[in-house]
Amino acid sequence: MTQSPRTPLTSPDGTPASRFAFGCMQFGGRATEAQSAEMYAACRAVGITHFDTAWVYTGGNSEQILGRLIKQERNQLLIATKAGYEGGAGAANLRTQLDESRLRLDLDMVDVFYLHRFDPHTDLRETMDCFAALKAAGLIRYAALSNFAAWQVMKAQMAGLASGISVDLLQPMYSLVKRQAEVEILPMCADQGITAVPYSPLGGGLLTGKYAIGGTGRITEDAGYGIRYSPAAMHQTAAALTELAAQRGTHPATLAVAWAAAHPSAPVPIISARNPEQLQPSLAALDFPMDADLYRAIEALSPRPAPATDRLEEQQDHKD
Repeated sequence: MTQSPRTPLTSPDGTPASRFAFGCMQFGGRATEAQSAEMYAACRAVGITHFDTAWVYTGGNSEQILGRLIKQERNQLLIATKAGYEGGAGAANLRTQLDESRLRLDLDMVDVFYLHRFDPHTDLRETMDCFAALKAAGLIRYAALSNFAAWQVMKAQMAGLASGISVDLLQPMYSLVKRQAEVEILPMCADQGITAVPYSPLGGGLLTGKYAIGGTGRITEDAGYGIRYSPAAMHQTAAALTELAAQRGTHPATLAVAWAAAHPSAPVPIISARNPEQLQPSLAALDFPMDADLYRAIEALSPRPAPATDRLEEQQDHKD
């Protein structure tokens, strides 16, 4: 079977989507509207055109702030939002939340519409049929999924056959300390022509090195994040990355984002921050020269996840 061609992502006026996306999860929450505007401007200054938000973020403030910021240049941008984190993946809920998102964003159409997470209680044929109908009506341009396992994505692909819809983008978690996506998700995206748009390339801020020197952030303030990034091995990886960055004269966050972006499947990492100063090292990754030797050196700082098959003797040597 040949690989499916990857759908080119463009803004409404045909501008190719940027290599990175900016995540607006902090807008109207940990980031004030003024800080949000500064970060938006910093992203635009380096050519980022892809902005990601969700119906559930900061009680709607994120979408409202983003909508105000994009008003003068909307057609040059790729705007993504998500629905279904609350209320499930049924068509009625997705339509209701999309309508609310469009109102908040002050948009007739959003470019990328994600189902925010897998819903085991809703037939994926209903969800995919809904995507197809929304696309036909001109309310969305790309159908997308977030937080899905590879088998769930392939189930959605099959469910969409009847209505002629397929998955264009997938949003998995991926970083140097969260590498499970390498096993099946990223190879599946490459095979199916799906653009991977991984979130948390900094591991909740762990890979910035700030927690090792007493800094605060999501890992210290959010119990779920604290558990997610609690293993000692992850903190050892972060310390090793900080040391490597110092040797290279750069910031560990720059290395972390550049490494995630350099995966052979050509993912589009979502970068984010609370303020412009915090954002700068991630923006620097856009132009950071990641050669093969440095990529392997960073990769060696954390364990490679186990392969999807137990027939290890048949696995290709990844060191070649």
